[in-house]
Amino acid sequence: MFGAKPRHGRPRPPSSLRYAVEVRPLDPLTSIRMKLGVLVAASVSVSSILVWTGRSYDARWYMTFPLAIMLSLVVTQILARGMTSPLREMTRAARAMSAGDYSIRVRTTSRDEVGQLGHAFNAMAADLASLAQAQRAIVANVSHELRTPIAALRAQLENMVDGVVEPDEEALGSALVQTERLTNLVTYLLDLSRLEAGAAGLHLQEVRVVDVIEEVVDAASHASRAGGREVRWEVDVPGSLQFVVDVERVHQILLNLLANASRHSPQHGTVLVRARSTDREVEIDVIDQGPGIPAESRERIFERFERGTAPTLPAGSGGTGLGLAIARWATGLHGGTLRAVAPPAGTTGAVLRLRLPIEGPTPGGRAAAAAR
Repeated sequence: MFGAKPRHGRPRPPSSLRYAVEVRPLDPLTSIRMKLGVLVAASVSVSSILVWTGRSYDARWYMTFPLAIMLSLVVTQILARGMTSPLREMTRAARAMSAGDYSIRVRTTSRDEVGQLGHAFNAMAADLASLAQAQRAIVANVSHELRTPIAALRAQLENMVDGVVEPDEEALGSALVQTERLTNLVTYLLDLSRLEAGAAGLHLQEVRVVDVIEEVVDAASHASRAGGREVRWEVDVPGSLQFVVDVERVHQILLNLLANASRHSPQHGTVLVRARSTDREVEIDVIDQGPGIPAESRERIFERFERGTAPTLPAGSGGTGLGLAIARWATGLHGGTLRAVAPPAGTTGAVLRLRLPIEGPTPGGRAAAAAR
């Protein structure tokens, strides 16, 4: 499933450095047809000059003709080898990539169609290298995230079995928390795999924005209290505002945003959820009173397994690091955007801004938003 690792510990240098540099006198030409024309013209010119020189010195035809053919073949070989050099380098690179080495690049000094193919090949190799690195990072992160609650749950169960800890309400509640953490992580991973595979369809319907938000705020409020956090919720949404969305997906997006805001807000702090219409879009802001997000981290928080830290969070109380990544991806399915913006003047909290089309996603907008 995941890319194989290179055979060597260190990345290999580009192929243009590992292999002898070949002469490419035709690289300045911008078309392979022009190169072929020059190749034919050079071969014919060499043959003609040699035959004409031989006739000038009264040489026999059976002496000049074979020599002319040999020199023409030599010139053709030199020029043709430079023309096909990028193709041979790509063949070597493809064989190395099949063994898991994505560090090889081809020399792309040619300006014709073969040179353009070389540029595309290098871009593909770079993308594959990034993908392989990301996959290895995901495996490592998932392993770590699963190992922590499993180890804690196993220790608690072993203590109860051995009689060290009584299976009272507190011990069972602690075990339940670890089980819920595992469940959430597995659910997030399944959602992420479905979204990446394009298997997450949308069931669109027109609903009032305030109804969706109030339902999500109610669920987030219960979850916050169950986690021992007392947060005050404020909703500022026009009652007449409507949009066409997949209610379950938007519920998932907003619940992740509100859970993040609750987790980073101080005890008895306020989380504000407000919405307004802006140029065929519904803009929803989730604003907390936490320490905020540094400007350089406002994009990174949407990466997988990226978890923020805050003074209000006790050790080990962070999320899985997948919620915001899932939320942004589901937003892209609707053709919308999700990003962190600067807080209002005089405040330090985080502001997560969700924008969704009022009339539902269009194919073009959905693809563009997902690519972003």
